[in-house]
Amino acid sequence: MRRADPTLLVLLALVITGGAIAWLRTGGLSAPPTPAGQSLAETMGPTADADAFARVTGPAPLDFPQDHGAHPDYRTEWWYFTGNLTGEDGRDYGFQLTLFRSALAPRAEDRASDWASRQAWMGHFAITDIDGGEHRASERYQRGAVGLAGAETEPVRVWMDDWVIESHGPAALFPATLKARAPEKGIAIELRVDALKPHVLQGDRGYSQKGADPANASRYYSYTRLAADGVIEFDGRRVPARGSAWLDREWSTSALDANQQGWDWFALQLADGRDVMVYRLRRRDGRTDPHSAGVLVDADGRKKRLTADDFELTPTRYWESPSTGSRYPVAWTLSLPAASLALEITARVDAQEMPTTVRYWEGAVAVAGDAEGVGYLEMTGY
Repeated sequence: MRRADPTLLVLLALVITGGAIAWLRTGGLSAPPTPAGQSLAETMGPTADADAFARVTGPAPLDFPQDHGAHPDYRTEWWYFTGNLTGEDGRDYGFQLTLFRSALAPRAEDRASDWASRQAWMGHFAITDIDGGEHRASERYQRGAVGLAGAETEPVRVWMDDWVIESHGPAALFPATLKARAPEKGIAIELRVDALKPHVLQGDRGYSQKGADPANASRYYSYTRLAADGVIEFDGRRVPARGSAWLDREWSTSALDANQQGWDWFALQLADGRDVMVYRLRRRDGRTDPHSAGVLVDADGRKKRLTADDFELTPTRYWESPSTGSRYPVAWTLSLPAASLALEITARVDAQEMPTTVRYWEGAVAVAGDAEGVGYLEMTGY
């Protein structure tokens, strides 16, 4: 297995979070800035050179399997799997496997080196041992060159070293296998995932506008209900496990307005077969941005688009990170009057902050109230 040297990994980390853009453009003659925890929201805002990249400005048809693969002319992209599993040992687990692609330049240059690439990759992999109350996470960086990281279609394959998302067929994404190992953290997964519902186009036919500028938007689709089974490993325990998973796919060049602080994103799978996704975009003054949105997916796959006026989120309990001092709301109420749903959402483990270069909270949650279920919650900008 080929890996980049440690200097490259630090550099890619800085590039993805924006900290070394100026350093690269001056030739990197001085020492690079020291990487520090940064909000994921800060990496998604508008930049001075945004118009040099491709931008999402309105609805456009998606084309599969090509759109399961990479979109290298856009600045940012991700393949985002989360899920809740139960092992044959009777213990419950949550997992996250995310591969991020980031374009360093708007156009490819003609360079002779096989190592040349304008694409940097970042991977996040985490498992929560819910019964043990412990969350472990690993982070990787890689360049999109010489087979170290990349994305292909027909069949679909997205990878960073041995962290792999790979379809089983020539064209469809599912069924697929997810593989990831982080020996330094004592965690691993090998899961078969298959779609129980068709994909959902978020927003307006896959155009998810998140700011007043129409180009502060993403292409966004989801598989809201996946069956997952395979093997999970945590601290030497390697057990068969099964449960449910969720996939979010997005690509954009700038997705947030400058006055937006972050977001709270909920992906919930209810026991009655319905799925709920809502996200609250938070302005810097603490107010909810009117571009907050979501979707309600019935058990048969039919969807109802949600606007900011269709739901209300209220934090009810907080947890403060001992490592960063960030104070995250880890219990919420979600009201969806049109669906006659009032839900109570609670972190299954409070301490699920990602200890990564880009700081955020991502973890398994339980749902109670008018319906029971499980899901995942992501919080940025705290």
